[in-house]
Amino acid sequence: MSKESKRREALLYHAKPRPGKIQVVPTKKYASQRDLSLAYSPGVAEPCLEIEKEVNNVYKYTNKGNLVAVISNGTAVLGLGNIGPEASKPVMEGKGLLFKIFADIDVFDIEVNTENVDEFIETVKNIAPTFGGINLEDIKAPEAFEIEQRLKAELDIPVMHDDQHGTAIISAAALLNALELTKKNISEIKIVISGAGAAAVSCTRLYKSFGAKAENIVMLDSKGVIRADRDSLSAEKAEFATERKIDTLDEALKDADVFVGLSIANIVSPAMLMSMAKDPIVFAMANPDPEIEYELAINTRDDIIMATGRSDHPNQVNNVLGFPFIFRGALDVRASKINEPMKMAAVQALALLAKEPVPEQVNIAYGETKLNFGRDYIIPKPFDPRLIAKVPPAVAKAAMESGVATEPISDWQKYEDELYERMGSDNKIIRLLLNRAKMAPKRIVFAEADQLDVLKAAQIVNDEGIGVPVLLGRERVIRELMEQLEFDADVEIIDPKSDEQEDTRNRYAEKHWINRRRSGITLYDAQGLMRERNYFAAMMLNEGDVDCMISGYARAYPSVVRPVLETVGRFQGVDKVATTNLMLTKRGPIFISDTSINIDPTAKELAKIAQMTNYTMKMFGLTPVIAMISYANFGSSKDPHATKVREAVSLLHRTNPDMHVDGELQTDFALNPQMLQKKFPFSKLAGKKVNALIFPNLDSANSNYKLLKELNNVESIGPIMLGMKKPVHILQLGASVEEIVHMAAVAVVDAQQKEKRAKGMEIPE
Repeated sequence: MSKESKRREALLYHAKPRPGKIQVVPTKKYASQRDLSLAYSPGVAEPCLEIEKEVNNVYKYTNKGNLVAVISNGTAVLGLGNIGPEASKPVMEGKGLLFKIFADIDVFDIEVNTENVDEFIETVKNIAPTFGGINLEDIKAPEAFEIEQRLKAELDIPVMHDDQHGTAIISAAALLNALELTKKNISEIKIVISGAGAAAVSCTRLYKSFGAKAENIVMLDSKGVIRADRDSLSAEKAEFATERKIDTLDEALKDADVFVGLSIANIVSPAMLMSMAKDPIVFAMANPDPEIEYELAINTRDDIIMATGRSDHPNQVNNVLGFPFIFRGALDVRASKINEPMKMAAVQALALLAKEPVPEQVNIAYGETKLNFGRDYIIPKPFDPRLIAKVPPAVAKAAMESGVATEPISDWQKYEDELYERMGSDNKIIRLLLNRAKMAPKRIVFAEADQLDVLKAAQIVNDEGIGVPVLLGRERVIRELMEQLEFDADVEIIDPKSDEQEDTRNRYAEKHWINRRRSGITLYDAQGLMRERNYFAAMMLNEGDVDCMISGYARAYPSVVRPVLETVGRFQGVDKVATTNLMLTKRGPIFISDTSINIDPTAKELAKIAQMTNYTMKMFGLTPVIAMISYANFGSSKDPHATKVREAVSLLHRTNPDMHVDGELQTDFALNPQMLQKKFPFSKLAGKKVNALIFPNLDSANSNYKLLKELNNVESIGPIMLGMKKPVHILQLGASVEEIVHMAAVAVVDAQQKEKRAKGMEIPE
């Protein structure tokens, strides 16, 4: 994708279907006149009067306790510099989005039109009663130091300038673990800090809080080493001025144990790296290009521990590991400030989490066999679901112990459960899916690449590194559409009907005829079929010319299923294939099966569908909890439609006793843990959160998933094919570009999984 195309895509993302990235959503009912009279006049007067009597009741009756202001004046935006308050708004909205998806914190972004420190502070103080916390963002130094310091002193709610403290907290956690691995003492190590801005100053102060000695620290700015004998130093720079008579980074790095880069790209040479002490710790965090390239650094020294700000290398120092969870903990104990003990608690929680066994979901997301604490894993991954339950409690406890918590927590298990529950609406699973696909991209044949939306999806798959597209269809049409989309990548284009493909068609036809000749297919028939794109694409997959296949955008489902079943076939031991749809609901991901193929499966077939769904969910890194759905509950009906489900459950309990599966159950009981526990405490699902529903027939499964999708605007990934010998996935007619991209990622992950199985590697059963 060209630079101009990426620019247009970014602008379109922010502009359509409605401008911006965040919105205000009601949390109370508002359908009736009674609802409105409670929400506004006259009912609203009652909480107003209660707050007037006791101001802290504002936390009880309003959203203040879960509302953070992300405030900037646009003077130091990302890598863009002083671009002004209006131009900073997309970044502030983006920060609000991260707060919401990682910690379920609501945000109003506030852009202040002043560079005057006093005016800025006065503005924030005047609006502070609205908020439970203040996140200062993208404010240039040195003004940022004064603004944060004064606001922390003058307000009774948490205030944090994330540009300063976020990187400090994450890198400090990484540093503690790196020092443990290298058996070095923080009080003895020599540290070089390249950069003297807000983040560099905050990092250095935090390292000192953990025991680093001032005399062992050298800081550099654009003029070189910050020395005590240099004129006109700011207070912050003077704090870290060295007495050593050195001037350059080259001199500073000799025998240094730690390099922390918060400056510019490519300023550290291999020679400088070689001059560092044994087991050097290098945090090259300039973005997007670090102070020394990762590959160059690790090839220069095999004893290095390396971290960057990039997601494509181990040990990413990513602020999203910190600020959402720090504010979450601070808000939940109604802290009056974010102090040093709270930041240090966050550091220690992150450092400890990296040493714990990593959930399979995280291993799967990052394409790792098993992540273990070590040189390439010294800080947790951003997609680790445990962050929400580890960092906020640590911060909250530190707030209580340091005397700044005004609403202490007593039941920590209940608090942890509440934290996990908050993340039910988060769609991390898509990010996990895409990230895992990118770890080992596969060749994907798009059988309908002469359709505009399919080609758009293939372009995204290519540009994002999800897979390597092979474009099947009318070559002339594909090339015209590629020119329209500015899709200029070097990708393979195949027209199954072209003369150039005659030899391939004949080769595929003979193979297909040999496989199907006892099913009424002649060689002549097979030669004709190979001119049809779905037969041709399926044979490409069968013969290993591609790794996975996507089709179905422009044709009815049965017309696409038939060629792949005849050509690719089913996995060993599978009599009938099925499909499942992953629904990304507010309560978390839910799988619905069988949504597209089996009209009225038998009890044995239902049990097999449940087994295949169970396997697929584990492929996504989830722990399956499966309800077998009926209109009846546990034997309340003797009708064959209900007894079929009961028989399937009985079969599963005998053959798969370790599966979390039960039924027959009505949908509301399956999805309401309290109802299920109260009425059916004997169920294997009691006390568990169901995340898969197996419906008794195609009517109910297909109708329910489409009802969820359209009425509740629930995102769906699927139908995901279950039981196929090779990774082939069929789209719903007219699928969106986004849905096609997601299905392509599913196909890649499916191919990765089947490849592991073929090699005899351990995979979830």
